[in-house]
Amino acid sequence: MANPKESDVLVIGAGICGVTTAFFLARHGHKVTVLERGNIASEASGVNAGGLGGLGWGNNPDLQSYLTAGSFEIFKSLQLDMGYDIEFIAPGGLQGVHNEEQWDWVRDRVLNYQTQGYHAELLTSREARAIEPEASESIPGFMYLSKRGKANPTKTTVAFGEAATALGADLRIGHNVEDMNQQTDGSWQVQANQGIFSAKTIVLAVGAWSKPVGDILGIDIPVAPVKGQMWATPPMPPSIYHLSGSMESAYDWDCQTPDANFPPDITHRGNTRITRHLYGGQSGNGEIIFGGDRQLVGYDYTPNANGMK
Repeated sequence: MANPKESDVLVIGAGICGVTTAFFLARHGHKVTVLERGNIASEASGVNAGGLGGLGWGNNPDLQSYLTAGSFEIFKSLQLDMGYDIEFIAPGGLQGVHNEEQWDWVRDRVLNYQTQGYHAELLTSREARAIEPEASESIPGFMYLSKRGKANPTKTTVAFGEAATALGADLRIGHNVEDMNQQTDGSWQVQANQGIFSAKTIVLAVGAWSKPVGDILGIDIPVAPVKGQMWATPPMPPSIYHLSGSMESAYDWDCQTPDANFPPDITHRGNTRITRHLYGGQSGNGEIIFGGDRQLVGYDYTPNANGMK
């Protein structure tokens, strides 16, 4: 009888990247084990707005097209073809344009997208209100992306975990990886708090913990943890129909001068806000969920008003 702690591939982390990796590997006949120190979707994969897709495939799909439009199709198939209820819908997305400088910048961006065969439009506020009645009339307009969608992030991650398990993957929660060592034959031995596991290949799907896990292997993975916050209302009647957001952060980040001593695409320097990264929508149970700030404060889980104003 084979040792149940041996596998072809050992995936560390059971967020959305870990469980989808396990699912596709298992579907292609590989023996897969997933180790997760907490629970499935217990970190960022379970607390986000669930946005999907973007601009469509375009005339010449690149990596970004496959990651966005391709993921959209995979999530769609999970619900429609495999029967998992992940609250997948495809309403499109609206991003607010707040002033004339942003309007000119977004206009040029939309024209560039359209010449490449992507699906993007620039709408006036009046035009936007025809499809989203609560859209603000006090700003110049919105960028509309018809190929955007959303799904419940926790339900989706759990569903992929269940689908991977149904194909034979061994998903173990409460297994914290403490050490990893490569053997002379090229395989790996991984020490967890609940035993030793071996595999021909390991996959790191640990998100914000990539750097400390990389340190175990003696490699520098340039990933920094950032703190994002979301707020939610009590369940309300349907009132927001699109995945919604703001163009403010995209515009500001594009205009910023790169700083080698500071990570890109951050919303705060210390306690000072430098831009607002805002997105969200209304969930299937009626909650209106918005947020998206990125604060460079390490592994800090404490909510604070500075990241929600």
